[in-house]
Amino acid sequence: MENDRAQFPFPYQPYNIQEQFMRALYSALDQGKVGIFESPTGTGKSLSLICGALSWLTDYEEKKKQEAAALLQEGEAALSTSVAPSSNTSSSAEPDWITDFVQKKAERELVSKLKEEELKRKKREERLEMIRNNAHLKYASKRKSSEEDETIKFLQLSKEERTETAGDQEDEELIVAEYESDDESKSKNRFLQGEDEEDDELVEEHVTKIYYCSRTHSQLAQFVREVQKSPFSKSISVVTLGSRQNLCINEEVRQLGSVQRINDRCLEMQKNKHQKQDHEDGAKRKRGPAKSVCPYNKASALQQMRDEILGCVHDVEHLLKLGKETHSCPYYAARLTVPPAQLVVLPYQMVLHEATRRAAGVQLKGQVVIIDEAHNLSDTLSCIHSAELTGAQLCRAHCQLRQYADRYKSRLKAKNVMYIKQILFVVEGLVRVLGGKVGQNPQSQTTQAGTEMHSINNFLFRAQIDNINLFKLQKYFEKSMISRKLGGFMEKYAGSGVTLHTSSSNKENRRTEGLNRYLQTLQSSQSSAPVSSIDQQGAAEADKVLAVSPMMQVEGFFMALTNSNTDGRVVVRKQDVLSESSVKFLLLNPAVHFAQVLKECRAVIIAGGTMQPVSDFKQELLFSAGVEEERIVEFSCGHVIPPENILPLVLCAGPSGQELDFTFQSRDSPRMMDETGRILSNICNVVPGGVVCFFPSYEYSRRIISHWEAGGVFARLANKKKIFQEPKKASQVEQVLNEFSRCIQKCAVDSSGLTGALLISVVGGKMSEGINFSDDLGRCVVMVGMPYPNIKSAELQEKMSYLDKHLPRSQGRSPGQALIENLCMKAVNQSIGRAIRHRGDYSSIILCDRRYSRPATLSKLPTWIKDRTNTHATFGPAFAALRKFFLEKKQKQL
Repeated sequence: MENDRAQFPFPYQPYNIQEQFMRALYSALDQGKVGIFESPTGTGKSLSLICGALSWLTDYEEKKKQEAAALLQEGEAALSTSVAPSSNTSSSAEPDWITDFVQKKAERELVSKLKEEELKRKKREERLEMIRNNAHLKYASKRKSSEEDETIKFLQLSKEERTETAGDQEDEELIVAEYESDDESKSKNRFLQGEDEEDDELVEEHVTKIYYCSRTHSQLAQFVREVQKSPFSKSISVVTLGSRQNLCINEEVRQLGSVQRINDRCLEMQKNKHQKQDHEDGAKRKRGPAKSVCPYNKASALQQMRDEILGCVHDVEHLLKLGKETHSCPYYAARLTVPPAQLVVLPYQMVLHEATRRAAGVQLKGQVVIIDEAHNLSDTLSCIHSAELTGAQLCRAHCQLRQYADRYKSRLKAKNVMYIKQILFVVEGLVRVLGGKVGQNPQSQTTQAGTEMHSINNFLFRAQIDNINLFKLQKYFEKSMISRKLGGFMEKYAGSGVTLHTSSSNKENRRTEGLNRYLQTLQSSQSSAPVSSIDQQGAAEADKVLAVSPMMQVEGFFMALTNSNTDGRVVVRKQDVLSESSVKFLLLNPAVHFAQVLKECRAVIIAGGTMQPVSDFKQELLFSAGVEEERIVEFSCGHVIPPENILPLVLCAGPSGQELDFTFQSRDSPRMMDETGRILSNICNVVPGGVVCFFPSYEYSRRIISHWEAGGVFARLANKKKIFQEPKKASQVEQVLNEFSRCIQKCAVDSSGLTGALLISVVGGKMSEGINFSDDLGRCVVMVGMPYPNIKSAELQEKMSYLDKHLPRSQGRSPGQALIENLCMKAVNQSIGRAIRHRGDYSSIILCDRRYSRPATLSKLPTWIKDRTNTHATFGPAFAALRKFFLEKKQKQL
């Protein structure tokens, strides 16, 4: 198989840069490289990834088939050749007939294995072909009506069961099963051990596949739509994975709302299903009402839906629709489809987090992983593996677990009691570090405000929990499912009026009396509130908070503390009251968790529209994970737009000659704010359509707008373009964008005097990533100042210190200083990349700050922008260039 395939199937004639991209990608996959691929938005990156990667996969499978056939032929030929027995023997060697027998046996085993693999492959191909030709519809119409009736009966039964009341026997599902630690039991009961697997008969062997992951569900859906448009849509098997929250079709489970409650109920129903099967197999059934099972989790229906998924390319919406049609669970059907699927589309966490990866059935050994939108990969890894707990959560977790242990004290086995006591001891230590006590109202406990940073070991000593084996506790959490049991316990009893401390001593009652009153206050304050829709909504939210146990977050924090002492820090942040104080695990070395992905995979492709600056990214995430320089390949292409369609300018001074210096010390000066207003006013005079202006922070945006309103600048701007501001609430973003778009469209056809709209946004906000300001929506993007992160942040200082200690200096800069600059320029690149979304688009980019003129700063811009950027020491020539740019565009349109 050649490393540089000449042609690639494509839905249309690809751009030259797309062909270069696909050739480089094909070569990287074939040679098992770690590739860093940069392709600006609007250059067809998704289709290039699809066609390049799937072309390689098709060729790789064909090559494997040919090699297996050649080996089989060679093996069969060797077996058919008989070697004449020889009577010559040697005292120092085996007799020839023994040697011949051993050799023949090895050859027979090889041939047998090759035949078996060939048979499996043929069966798989025939089955896929049958599915695609709709020959598999043995389940279809004659079963559908009966399954509908069965589903309705099951749902009704589930409702009835939960309304029944029974004695303590009803709580059987809430009791932690007898726990056998370490190697005492490997597989006594996989569901009691917390594993979450499908029926054995449905699980298949994993074929060679490509895992494609991205940041958001909307990005994954867009990628699947691109697959549907590609030439591979009819020949490739694709599955999209998601969370239970996104894929569940059981309305009774969906209405639970929170991810944790949905997960808990789903796992409980699945466990009940397997217990029901055990009873049907002859096991003695305990008294009490039948436990509810999910009507959508049946083997035959799951198999039918799996076949449907393999036969056609579906996104999440189609999976939900298909699940309702086949009365099958999309979540489990999608997971069953992973082994035979050739392309698996999934969110970041399902690949980057080991426990989530394992639970989803994702196996990386020898496979290909493509991580798209990876400009923030390092931050994403750190965020996924960090954990935070508030004082309120810790107190609630301690109280709930104490209540659970007291209620079921007589029914818990000794080892469960021991581990539960250890968990309580650790939680108590965490509360003590925050300056509080368990068993008392966390809102009434005052603490000395301040922030402390500890290594993991120092924190364990400080909390006086260094004598607890957290690795064993982590294993107990995983196998006993105590977090989910406690979640079910609280969901059942929170707000029910049941007295939870039924078997506790007077001493224990007194100890937790304060916190019980606090929990009851939360409940009673809601129940006594005036009945209005808003109050009812608030009451519902409070009930959800009360019913959901924070033990899952506690489990995550315990797991974080098992990291190596050098790889993380614990931030103890004390506020005025205990409930608002927090402990947070901060991962400093994301490479330690990425290393396993890089080690197991055949090849890893890290792609994005803007991957600059690459050198520090490689140092922190690849070299630190043990990747050799020779294994890394880089590819970066320009944009498909002609050079005359983009005008990037660096402004070092404003219209009045004021030097543009938006450093923290000078940006709040009235002169600087006024000059910014004059710059925007001049830009709005000559730029048609939409102007998007980015400020470094919400707070600075608020201050400068207040200054403009007081000085009349805001009113003058509003006379030229209608002004919109980025909302802080994510739910309002779409509304603001729609109004912004409608205003621009309206101004293009009427003569109201307005030339379009001005959108004031914030770097790192909701408009700086994932939003397309194409065509008239973004004819000019203005960047005011440089959005450096808060250097006084304790977490950032710790990260800088860690990098300075563990990474080498580069070009005279310390790694910590490089981190600050890179965080700033990554944010800038994401923001200015909102414009220019396709080949015919055009836009100007104005960088307002003299610091952008520094060569080191300019070098961190995307190449296709950097090569066309002009720096202007004065405003006049820059404004003339801007006016000329838009006049020429207007003349071309006439």
